[in-house]
Amino acid sequence: MARREDGRDWAYRVDPYGFERPEDFDYASYEAFFSRYLVVLTRRAIKWSKLLKGNNSIQKSLKDMNRTFPDNVKFRKTADPCLQHVLYNVLVAYGHHNKAVGYCQGMNFIAGYLILITKNEEESFWLLDALIGRILPDYYSPAMLGLKTDQEVLGELVKMKVPAVAELMERHGVMWTLVVSRWFICLFIDILPVETVLRIWDCLFYEGSKIIFRVALTLIKQNQAFILEATNFPDICDKFKQITKGTFVTECHSFMQKIFTDPGSLSMATINKLRETCREKVLSQG
Repeated sequence: MARREDGRDWAYRVDPYGFERPEDFDYASYEAFFSRYLVVLTRRAIKWSKLLKGNNSIQKSLKDMNRTFPDNVKFRKTADPCLQHVLYNVLVAYGHHNKAVGYCQGMNFIAGYLILITKNEEESFWLLDALIGRILPDYYSPAMLGLKTDQEVLGELVKMKVPAVAELMERHGVMWTLVVSRWFICLFIDILPVETVLRIWDCLFYEGSKIIFRVALTLIKQNQAFILEATNFPDICDKFKQITKGTFVTECHSFMQKIFTDPGSLSMATINKLRETCREKVLSQG
């Protein structure tokens, strides 16, 4: 096995999903976390196995190739097999399947994650269809009405649950789309650690888009004091980049427990009512 100058095996510098770890990656903290998390993974694997027993088929119902995961060895042209080819097939097929959407930036990252996890073109295709066609309607349509609406909904929820942060944003004229658009478009890919994103997606497929608001509100509420230290527009934007890093988001099991407690009650009835109001607002802005 090839070794680097710092003595680490090359394979050790790449995570299980193919992403290269940064030079300042904290191996000791990660290994301490993962040794604990393996117990959780085993327990969850047993639960999922029981849940999916007898139902292991998926009901059936260009592109930014070179920019998709440049730090993932499995997507490089030198990889064998090269997942860029699989990604291309999935996105082209989906463009033909859903002509109203075609292709929208951000879909490549989502499809890429699905391919990494399922290792199957067809399963990735149908999971992509479930996300774009059912769970996140109008997020990736040309007008992105659903995406714009839900960013406004988050702003209203922050007013209700973390009013001091909402007031800070309004005082400095910071639009929510400037600080959270990538959270929504990429579903936290390249925002949060891989294991955390995968746990969020588990809930996203099972419980729907409400989970995105729970994650966003938890990040903001947990870091309220830090965000409120901001004194100007660029400082606020920088704070929102910083709150997606660190131990709190790396410890994915405890993080997922927090998203169901920190935001408090969050019903779909409330979200849908806010969506109606915010959609009208977005449409009026043209």
